[in-house]
Parts: sequence; C-alpha cells; structure tokens
Amino acid sequence: MLIPKQAVLAAVTLCAGIAFAIQVPTSDQISLSTGNDRSDVLSGFTGVGNEPRAYRPDTSSLDFVYHNHDDMTRYLRATTARYPNLTALYSIGKSVQGRELWVMVVSASPYEHMLGKPDVKYIGNIHGNEAVGRELLLHMIQYLITSYTTDPYIKWLLDNTRIHILPSLNPDGYAASKEGTCDGGQGRYNSRGFDLNRNFPDYFKQNNKRSQPETEAVKEWINKIQFVLSGSLHGGALVASYPYDNTPNAKICRSSSTCAVFNSYVSAPSLTPDDDVFKHLSLTYANNHAKMSRGVACKSASPSFENGITNGAAWYPLTGGMQDYNYIWHGCMEVTLEVSCCKFPPAYELRKYWDDNQLSMIKFLAEAHRGVQGFVMDPNGGPIERAQLKIKGRDVGFSTTKYGEFWRILMPGVYKLEVFADGFVPRDVDFMVVEQHPTLLNVTMQPSKPPTQSSSPVPPPSPPPSEFSALGERVDEHFEQQPSPQQEPTTAPVFNDQAQHATPSTTTARIAAAIAPTITSSQHQHPIFKFAPANGTQSQQHGEGGDSSANATTTRRTPAGLNDRLVFTN
Repeated sequence: MLIPKQAVLAAVTLCAGIAFAIQVPTSDQISLSTGNDRSDVLSGFTGVGNEPRAYRPDTSSLDFVYHNHDDMTRYLRATTARYPNLTALYSIGKSVQGRELWVMVVSASPYEHMLGKPDVKYIGNIHGNEAVGRELLLHMIQYLITSYTTDPYIKWLLDNTRIHILPSLNPDGYAASKEGTCDGGQGRYNSRGFDLNRNFPDYFKQNNKRSQPETEAVKEWINKIQFVLSGSLHGGALVASYPYDNTPNAKICRSSSTCAVFNSYVSAPSLTPDDDVFKHLSLTYANNHAKMSRGVACKSASPSFENGITNGAAWYPLTGGMQDYNYIWHGCMEVTLEVSCCKFPPAYELRKYWDDNQLSMIKFLAEAHRGVQGFVMDPNGGPIERAQLKIKGRDVGFSTTKYGEFWRILMPGVYKLEVFADGFVPRDVDFMVVEQHPTLLNVTMQPSKPPTQSSSPVPPPSPPPSEFSALGERVDEHFEQQPSPQQEPTTAPVFNDQAQHATPSTTTARIAAAIAPTITSSQHQHPIFKFAPANGTQSQQHGEGGDSSANATTTRRTPAGLNDRLVFTN
C-alpha cells in the first residue's frame, strides 16, 4: 500500500479504553509492505499454484540417502566452506560416545546476531531410530543456500531470520539403528539407554532421571541463544503435536511400548495459555504438508488426528519432554513434528518425504515473524537485559536479550504487555497485532528510585561482543565478517501514547548507539560452543586469518529492516 505525501492523524481506541495516535510522517511515497511484511513475498515462494521451487540437490555432495555421522560431518564442513556468507557450523557439545552435536546456522548473517531479528531452530533425530527428520534437515540446509539468490521468499527469510539446524541430537542412537525398521526401540535411546525426550526438567512432575550430555548441551544452547520458534522432527506418526506434553493428573508414558496403550483411548488435553498460537503453528505445518492435514491414521490400530494436529497430553502424556521445557523455561514455542509413519524407512522413500514436508518446513519458520517484537529500554535509550515480560492473561512469560530485544508470536488482536525489570517501575502497555506483519513495540522503563544530585553517574553499558561470546570461540579459517544485511529504509506509522513524533529508525539508532557501535572482538577463556573450520582442524586463536584477528575492530551497522512495521513507542 502506498501513501502519498501527507500527514495522517487518526485515533485508535483499544479495548482498554486507551487512545493511541497514529501519525504517518511526511514523505513523497511511503511503502508499508516492505522488509518484514510477508505479503510481498508469499506469492513469490509458492509460484505456480502452491508448489515451492523445484529442488534438485547436487548429488555429488548430497543425495537422498542416509548419512552416517562421518558423512554428515563431511557434508556440513564442505557446505560451510562453499557458502561462507550464508552458513556457519558449530558444535553445542558431544554425545556420550564423543560424536559432535553439529549445528548449522543458515542466514544472511550467519556469524553475527542481527539486531531485532529472531533466531529459530530445527532439531532432528532426538530418537536415534527416527531417521527421516535427520535427512530432511540436511536437505533443508541445501535448499535454503541454493535458493537464496533465486527465490524471493527464501531471500526474505534468510535476510530477516537466523535459522539454526541441528540434524542429529542422538547420533549414538542413530548408529545403533537399522534402515528399514519401522517400529521397535532399537536405537531410540542414547548409548546409556536414556530417552532424551524424557530427560528434561518438567514443570508438572519432578523428573528424577539423570541428565544426559546431549540434554545438557541443548539446555545450555537455548540458555545462551533466545530462540523464538522451534520444531523437533520425529517419526512413527503423521501429526503436529503441541504443548503441553504433560499434565498434573495423568498417568505417564515412559516408553514406546507403554505409549501404545494410550492409543486405545483419548486422554484429557493439557492446554497452554498460548493454545491459540500453538494450534495455529501446528496447523501451519499440517496444512502445508502433502498428507498430514487429512488426519489419516498410519495403521488401523493407531489414532487419527483431526486436521493433522493434537495436543501432546491428549495423545499421551509424558514427563521430561523437550517442547514443554523450551516453552516454560525459555519462552520458545516448540512443536513436535511427526513426519513419517515408518521410523526408519528405506532410503529410496526419502525423496517422497522431502516433497511432502518441504513447504511445511519453510512456512513454519516464517511464523516467527508473527505477533509482537521490540526493545525494552531505560530513559537514556540503553537496553535492559533480562527484563521479564508477560502477555496479560497468558501466564508463561519470556525475557529480553542482552540487547533489550524481545519477540512473542501472537494471533491478531489487542493485548496488554506487562514488563518487569530490577530497579525499574513495572509497566503495562496496550498494543495491537495485525495479520500482515509483526508489531514493533518499544517500551521505556523508568527507574524505581530517581538518582540524586550526589549520586555517581551511571556508566554506559559495556560494549557487547559479537555473537562469538554466546557461541564461543570462532575457529573458522574461511570466515570473513559481513555486516548485517541492509534494506532500503522506509518509514512506518508510529503508535505513541503521548502522540509524540518518533520513527522506528530513530529508536533502532538509539539502541544501536547504546550497545556501542564499535565492537572489539576478544579472546574467551571458556568458550561455550566452537565454530568448526571447514578443513576439520581447530585453530587455537580467535579470529584466525585476515582482518578478523583478535585485535580487529568492526563496526556494527544498524539494520534498516526494523523500519517496516507498525510501531508502538512507550
């Protein structure tokens, strides 16, 4: 939609009775459907009818066959060497038997956090004998990087999102599994015999199982990176299952054989405060899948699922599930995606599974750009880290990043955001969510105790390191640091409860200035995760090679992609 040169002032009265002034700044021509507005690129992705771009993998590097851990490692290393500007490879830890838990970042900014843009993830193969998801994620990487320059939708997605893909969380279990085995438990567990999807802390019941290295790696990973959206790929059914997986009153499903008992009757659902969002996310995957939304049972003795989705506890309750942990502990909305009736089908069927899931996997990730996002700042425009946020009426909260950022997926409607931070007066802010694009909501907090004249001045916030401090020491010899992708800036309407003039670009610039525009890389004594070099060796010095040495100074540029949303500045 184009608005001619004019200033438009309108009053929007929210349900709470608060009127917000909407002012469109003077401009020759203002586009309101650029950057994070998904409407411009949706049709570009689907092409003719509702089919994604034809995918023909380079069979010399990746074919539709199963890849053992060594094969997978070689492919990931070769890919990050070939596409250094779109990929970054790192490990979050090792399995019990010492296999690396590889994660590939696919993004226009693979090594550097993009200010105001969300991180999302896919995890495959948490059960070692459920192998389809593992291969789908390898092909997902290949599809994204080969489509970036030819598919407008993929380019938009990678320019505005950082996608972390962990193809195999249970490589030891995979090594013990056998191709062609559709049922049974061989390879399901890690090498110590633990079910990793029953190994996380649980809100409803105490989980006394000894935490495993693979589980600890995931917990540390999602504690360091604030993921907005996640999908966990499983096999053995065809359904998108959403939280909660557990319930205070149900018997617990502890093994696959026990779980079969629950197929004979319907358990009570255990619904989250964000049930509308989780159903929408699940339907997004199921409706874009070739078969899932039909709700057809895999076997005559198996349950069928209306519209291809189910509440986890309604299917069968379990303690220690990963999706409940993501949501309750970290505010990350995770859905379990059961993508194949057969757990480990023959390799010749993999192409069919890719065709069935390709569109779903892309559209699901794009839902991270639905709802509200923004910054929590102090009166000087400095970011407030670890501020606690909650949508009124939805008691599972979330928090801000070190840069004061937050995201929350919400359906269209009117909401109230409750914000709490140590040393600041709590805030309640009304805002609106629309269908077409996310709403940018910037919240300014006032100190609970005004400083006195004798008080010492508050020092400016410490300059944040690049994402290397969150992911550990970078040792990729082929890395050349790239600035965050820039888009042509536009001016969006501004929602301000005092009708003051402000623009998203002004707010973003204040945030960027507050977190120090000049960032000096430094060595880290205890790296969390290590980026992997393409040649399989590890450098001992941070930033080895070229201008990315430990003493190199880089300048963070303010992303212009925040200028294209409805903005509520408070």
